[in-house]
Amino acid sequence: MCWLRASGCWFPQDSSWSCRRVGRGRSDRAIQHGISLLNSPGTVDSDYRGEVKVILANLGRESFTIRRGDRIAQLVVAPVSRVKVLEATDVSSTDRGSGGFGSTGID
Repeated sequence: MCWLRASGCWFPQDSSWSCRRVGRGRSDRAIQHGISLLNSPGTVDSDYRGEVKVILANLGRESFTIRRGDRIAQLVVAPVSRVKVLEATDVSSTDRGSGGFGSTGID
């Protein structure tokens, strides 16, 4: 079962910053009750002005009640780098090359 939970928080912010939910929920909630964050890490865009919400999943066997003031997620505020994307026909080579998922693991 999963649900969208309101945080009760709003974060008006300068356009050079963004908020990111950390990819970890609260470890005590996870280990004791099976409560986990979905879509993590999520980003709160700098121009978003609504209430921040958290997508939670109950992976446990029992229902779990979240009460006002419960700590259910963690937030990181980080600077945003603005880049100019250019079209290229070639890229420089590296030892990794185009190796993707798992390509840098132990041989």
